[in-house]
Amino acid sequence: MPVTDVLRAKVRAELPEVEEITNPELHEKVIEAWATALDGSSFGAISEIRPSGNPDTPPLKRGTQTDHIRGVTRLAMRISDELTEMFPELKVDRDLLIACALCHDVGKPWEFDPENQARWRGSPRAAGRPSIRHPAYGVHICLTVGLPEEVAHVAGAHSGEGELIVRSLENTIVHHADYAFWRVLDAGGLLDHADKG
Repeated sequence: MPVTDVLRAKVRAELPEVEEITNPELHEKVIEAWATALDGSSFGAISEIRPSGNPDTPPLKRGTQTDHIRGVTRLAMRISDELTEMFPELKVDRDLLIACALCHDVGKPWEFDPENQARWRGSPRAAGRPSIRHPAYGVHICLTVGLPEEVAHVAGAHSGEGELIVRSLENTIVHHADYAFWRVLDAGGLLDHADKG
């Protein structure tokens, strides 16, 4: 089923930080990645996805998965802005960083999809549980829509999988912004530990 302009418009509205990307092709491919990921799931919007790092980790007490994606993107931009002001020789590609941050969890519609979760719980030995985690599926989505390898690298290695490789500069920034998001909010009592997924 082809991705609709309605779905693209919904993604654009949910992720206003995409407007910070000055490269028109990169900008549009970020939208296409999320629209494609949602189209292949039972979710109609990013905000419908459980607001947690993994399907079985504590969710936000308030807020959505959209807030997570936007929060990580905004943290990544601030890290980059602050450090490049102090160290101008630190060469961060801002457009690429924003695209990487916006797409770091683009595989979540697959891993968090209730239909997939039920299927994997019903027969974990058939295809695993999950069959593919969101970082690996995110690589698939990024490459399918023609995003640069650098963005696919962040989708695939922003989480624990990244411990097995050398992360790029942009991936390092997104990785720390992602972990800071969850850990700071957890320390502040804003994650619901009673909700086990």
